[in-house]
Amino acid sequence: MDVAASRAYDGPMATVLVIVPSYMERENIAALIERLLSLPASVDVLIVDDNSPDGTADAVKTLQPVYGERLHLTVRQGKGGRGSAVLEGFRFALSRDYEYVFEMDADFSHKPEEIPLFLEKIKDTDMVIGSRYLPGSEIHEWGIKRTIFSRWANRFARGVLKIPISDYTNGFRCYRRSAIESLDMQAIDAKGYVVLSEVAYQLFLKGKRIAEVPTIFVNRRRGISNLSKKEILEAFHSVLRIRRAYGKAKGVLA
Repeated sequence: MDVAASRAYDGPMATVLVIVPSYMERENIAALIERLLSLPASVDVLIVDDNSPDGTADAVKTLQPVYGERLHLTVRQGKGGRGSAVLEGFRFALSRDYEYVFEMDADFSHKPEEIPLFLEKIKDTDMVIGSRYLPGSEIHEWGIKRTIFSRWANRFARGVLKIPISDYTNGFRCYRRSAIESLDMQAIDAKGYVVLSEVAYQLFLKGKRIAEVPTIFVNRRRGISNLSKKEILEAFHSVLRIRRAYGKAKGVLA
């Protein structure tokens, strides 16, 4: 039996795009793509790879004949960082007819099987965050330093930006198309994970509804950690910059 034919998707055209930034994720990427494209929801996947020297992009290319138009790949020159990769994914989504857009990590920190929960919640709001700090959420295999940093980073961001959400720094999110269309992406100059806070702050200022759902977060088991000490320090400075750049928040929380 032809492999491509046996795995081809013959359902309705996807209305959901999942953006997966990647760097040095060859060990993970094929399994993640398979789990995403096996979901009951009509989902397409876009891998935005920063020219990983381990051949992550090559691993994706070998799967494109199998999944056809459901699997897209953008390879960038140099390591541009997670935040700019997501923004590039947003532009890709807006150039097509996707109604809902996800961002998630490539390392199985985020569970693809939770995507239907996000899609149910997004029906009544503009953006959904997978929060690690809601009742029912779980965090697995974090050390004490990572736990302390995450909690203080979220408290700091909430104290400065005043968005009433519990998790500013988790990159498992779903956006309604209209929310992405409202973003001023040219104004976003933050890099790395702080783009998460800047995007949320823009949407909050525009009165977009933001909701959260519980999530199970599992610390990466394979691959290389992409969160550097420099990014950690930059995150705190950048939150202050975001507040100065955009001013006082006036938004609505779903």
